[in-house]
Formats: sequence, structure tokens, C-alpha cells
Amino acid sequence: MAKTSESDAANKAGYELNQDSISSGKGHATPTRRERELARKQPLVSSDRTAARKAARSQMQAQRERARIGMAAGEEKFLPMRDRGPQKRYVRDYVDARFSVGELLIPLMFVVIILTFFPQPEVQAIGLVALWAFFLVAIIDVVVLGFIVKRKIAAKFGADRLEKVRWYAAMRALQLRLMRLPKPQVKRGQFPV
Repeated sequence: MAKTSESDAANKAGYELNQDSISSGKGHATPTRRERELARKQPLVSSDRTAARKAARSQMQAQRERARIGMAAGEEKFLPMRDRGPQKRYVRDYVDARFSVGELLIPLMFVVIILTFFPQPEVQAIGLVALWAFFLVAIIDVVVLGFIVKRKIAAKFGADRLEKVRWYAAMRALQLRLMRLPKPQVKRGQFPV
């Protein structure tokens, strides 16, 4: 009997302690689990569908704009997989620092298109021969660039960390500097170390 009276006394003391904390505490009862779950639940489909659609559209537009700006700035998390990594950054910086013959490819094509409008076949033939000669020079330039970039990456990152970047360098070198994505982060002549 002594044990039950001790436990009754302890329970009564705990009850009195809880009563004291309730009266001097937060001023309202603790919500039940059911009440908390109901408060936390949100409808899957909003009752105002047009407002929900506009909010979702504006949120997606803001995310796309942030990703576009991040990709143009060269932020790693916004780049596509083909552009990620320190080797690809090095290749981008190296290609952007040098002048490539392939950058003139698109303007030269416009000149050849204009030359084809002339009625003289000699002018048209000269334009086409010049275009094919320029193609040949651009191909030689990107092949040489590929060897240079491969050698520099092997020296900087080690031969065991060498990725296939020759095609990546060639495609970037054939684009106009203004049209490259991610945007060039270095000026001409500012070769990476």
C-alpha cells in the first residue's frame, strides 16, 4: 500500500505541476494531432484556379529567367551537363581568349549569298571557291586548336583527368563570339593559367 500512495502522490504532484504551467503558460490548450494535420493540409487544386495558374506561371518564369542569367554568366549549377566541369571551363576560357578563323564563317556566308545574286558566273564562282577555301582554313584551325587544348589540359589537370574536349573546343571556336553560351568570361588575349 505504501507504494501506491507514493505513486498517487507523485501523479497528483505532476498533475498540479501541469495545471500550474497551463494557467501561467501560453493561454490555450495544445492542439490535438488531428487539428494540426487539418491546419497543415492544403487543397491540391486551388479553388481559384486562374489565380493559381497565374502564380505558377509567374514562378516558372522567374525560375527560367534566373536559369538563363545563370547560364549566360557561366554558373556551374545552371549549365547543361556538356558544359560543366573545370576542364570545360578551361577550354571555354582558352577558346574565348584567342581569335579563331571560324568566327568569320557566318559573316562570310552572308557575303557569298550576296555574291550569288550577281549575274556574272565568274563572281559567283569566286565567291564559292573563297567559301570552300575558308572552310578548309577553318577546319585546319580547329584541328590545331584541338591539339593545343588537349596538350594544355593534360599539363594542367594531368593526363589521367583528360576528357574529350577537342570537339567541344571546335564547336565553340566556330561560333561568333557574341552568340556563344555561356557568354565569354575572359577578354581576348587573357589566356587561362
